[in-house]
Amino acid sequence: MPGFWDKQERAKKVQKELGSLQDVIKNWESAWDEIEENSLLLEMATEEKDAELEHEVAAALPAMEAGLDQAELECMFSGEHDASNVMISIHAGAGGTEAQDWAGILLRMYLRWGESKGFKTDILDILAGDEAGTKSVTIMIKGRYAYGYMRSELGIHRLVRISPFDASGRRHTSFASVMVMPELDDAINVEIEDKDLRIDTYRASGAGGQHVNKTDSAIRITHLPTGVVVQCQNERSQHRNKDMAMKMLAAQLYEKEKERQAEEQEGLHGDKKGISWGSQIRSYVLQPYQLIKDHRTNVEMGNVGVVLDGGLDPFIKAYLLWAK
Repeated sequence: MPGFWDKQERAKKVQKELGSLQDVIKNWESAWDEIEENSLLLEMATEEKDAELEHEVAAALPAMEAGLDQAELECMFSGEHDASNVMISIHAGAGGTEAQDWAGILLRMYLRWGESKGFKTDILDILAGDEAGTKSVTIMIKGRYAYGYMRSELGIHRLVRISPFDASGRRHTSFASVMVMPELDDAINVEIEDKDLRIDTYRASGAGGQHVNKTDSAIRITHLPTGVVVQCQNERSQHRNKDMAMKMLAAQLYEKEKERQAEEQEGLHGDKKGISWGSQIRSYVLQPYQLIKDHRTNVEMGNVGVVLDGGLDPFIKAYLLWAK
């Protein structure tokens, strides 16, 4: 197309979108080729009464089903940032150690989900609980469509169980909030003025050996007009922590502006409602019975262990269908 490269930013965006679409098509073609190949093998096995070949086709079915499910999921991604990496912030609700332990369980669930997809996961900042678990944590998951998958998790998550921290063995209800933000690419410009920022350095905590005890490399940035606070202690240098914290701030401010515009257009219903305390998007019941229920899609799963170990895809798929 004549003049296509005259506008570099637009050309890069189009190229990125084209690459994503080509990947989706390639996955569909691969899944379809595998189905056709195994269909032919099954015909041969039936005609020749070849039991060994029949077993070979049967053994290939789970992988074919998984490939088809993956291709189907990727066709549901239509949001502007669905192909982006994702930042997830988890905050324990009221309830002390019990709620902090729940936030820690959610952290593990999302990290295990990312690992199961072959995505790269990093803990950007973490504030450990007083006795167990986590008060707050922000993680980055890097992979194709990471944000598209994880936007289903935005909102309040509720846990019901017999508390391991209660000597009387009473049942407790805990809440944790989950914020989900895309990592913005260079084409998205969020204007942040230096005069609107307060930048503090502090000594990092947690893993990291002697380095964290000697260097004030962690960064906390406060955006004064909005009160948004972000912090990062994952990187070893103060400069890199500042760069990542600025990315986190830009993503939060971008989401706030999108939310404001949507409210003005009276177009924000489901997700907005899900951010209010007491209006949970999903409940995880461990006692007196085991059940996880998504309150938006009404999808339920009784195998709680699989979900808490990262098996979120049934809920993600149902959410994407519901959101459409």
